[in-house]
Amino acid sequence: MLIKIKILIFLFGLSSLTLFAQQSDPNKKEDFSDDWAALSKYKRENELLAPAAKGEKRVVFLGSSIFEFWKQKDPEYFKRNPYIDRGISGQISPQLLIRFRQDVINLKPKVVIILAGSNDLAGNKGHVSNETVLNNIKSMAELAKKNHIKVILCKYLPIYEYPWNKNLKGVADQIISLNDEIVAYAKANRFTVLDYWTPLVDERNGQKAEYTEDGVHPNFAGYKVMETVTEQAIDKILRRRK
Repeated sequence: MLIKIKILIFLFGLSSLTLFAQQSDPNKKEDFSDDWAALSKYKRENELLAPAAKGEKRVVFLGSSIFEFWKQKDPEYFKRNPYIDRGISGQISPQLLIRFRQDVINLKPKVVIILAGSNDLAGNKGHVSNETVLNNIKSMAELAKKNHIKVILCKYLPIYEYPWNKNLKGVADQIISLNDEIVAYAKANRFTVLDYWTPLVDERNGQKAEYTEDGVHPNFAGYKVMETVTEQAIDKILRRRK
């Protein structure tokens, strides 16, 4: 009997040491393979972000590569304004929706700018309809409204074709169609529309060559054009009474 007790004590001690080693291993890397919406990308930044100061007109930019690259191309724009960039390259609208609480609502902004749809239409994760994209945009807008966050919905930038998926036809027509539906929804719900299409479009409904790097993503000059219309939309929505 005494031998059995000693064996049990030994086994318990061994398992405890193994568990401690697993928990304290400094070389062990976290597994983010199940993080489909990339919630981990801005998690630490969000935790370190100071609460909005009294009177601060905080704005969150939620989108994919267009917004992520903006901060890289013109970081001063975000440094001199109370703007928080939460773009993640390659993301589709359902991923933005999953991130909405962490990367928008919990940051307590006055305004959210939502730019979604291009990667859905590009077939990055499987070709989808305008209805699918719009439903995700609607859900984000309704969540914002519920949490007293003013909503700006964007008309997507003009794109004639995707360099990585040139077999996809009718890109410009589908973006025009999606933009029309976004505008109609925004007007019906008194959300502000931010028009990135009109100042950047060329004669074939793609982006003007002087404003883009690859026909999809703006260059520095393109972002400067976007900054002008963005400031107009933010100023308009902040002056609007409820």
